[in-house]
Amino acid sequence: MLGVIVNTITVIIGSSVGLLFKKGIPERVASAIMKGIGLCTLYIGISGALEGENTLILIISMVVGIAIGTLIDIDDKINRLGNFVERKFSGNKGGVSISKGFVTASLLFCIGAMTIVGSLNAGLTGDNEMLFTKSTLDLFSSAILSVSLGIGVLFAAAFVFVFQGAIVLLASFLAPVLTDAAIAEMICAGSVMIIGLGLNLLDITKLKVANMLPAIAVAPILCFVLDMIG
Repeated sequence: MLGVIVNTITVIIGSSVGLLFKKGIPERVASAIMKGIGLCTLYIGISGALEGENTLILIISMVVGIAIGTLIDIDDKINRLGNFVERKFSGNKGGVSISKGFVTASLLFCIGAMTIVGSLNAGLTGDNEMLFTKSTLDLFSSAILSVSLGIGVLFAAAFVFVFQGAIVLLASFLAPVLTDAAIAEMICAGSVMIIGLGLNLLDITKLKVANMLPAIAVAPILCFVLDMIG
């Protein structure tokens, strides 16, 4: 769990630094920065999506995952948590809501390739190197994100701890289905969600990306079933 703890701390530090600088940055500049972040997010998503090798697995994973996520309404539950935080910090005036910052940052920090592979490595072998690398990147990205998305990014640190921690703790139980092909398809599904997140940041779409999260779990199960079938 050391890598997860370090990653959580770096998000807290980075977003805190960003919030200090945010006060002196004009709204139009912060808005322009958000568009730039949106474009970078699209790039990250597209490059990660190319990791996948089986389009059929991606399609089925997304369809089943979205169906499950929509029935559970994960997006609504995460937004409710963000809104609860926002009510506690009602001094937030104008700009991006705490809820939007919390949801966007939580997903961006948690559904990428480094999160999945790094957390699995930490859980299976005790190797935290990739999570330490991710922590360094998140230190800077959280600072930049908080300039445009506000204090919600700071609270996303809690989601990082819970999400990555769960993967680390469950890694040994999931090992039988986590082949290289399965991990590649997990990364692919997560990256497609990051593309959706980037489109949201650019105000092109209003996709409920959180409802797609189960697809990451469905992908390795499909790979396991296909291997069993032969």
